[in-house]
Amino acid sequence: MFSLGKKFLSHVLPGIMTPLRVLWNEIIAFLFICFAIFAAPKVYTSWRGFDGEPGQLFRLIISSIFLFTMLVYGLSSFIRAKKIARSGS
Repeated sequence: MFSLGKKFLSHVLPGIMTPLRVLWNEIIAFLFICFAIFAAPKVYTSWRGFDGEPGQLFRLIISSIFLFTMLVYGLSSFIRAKKIARSGS
């Protein structure tokens, strides 16, 4: 009985796990892209209001790093999801 269940799970689980991994990567990518979109206005206002003051420069650099990091993670997660979907593993 257990060998039959084990054989069933060995055939069914790979077919379930691949779409779940793709979905997980797409959800994470969507969240990172949303974080980047929410950070974009702050970067824009920091850029437009930049007057050479060290505090303004610090805000601009930190906001830009956050925006860039979120975009890179989001795009890499979408690319990873696409690779997983193509390979099927």
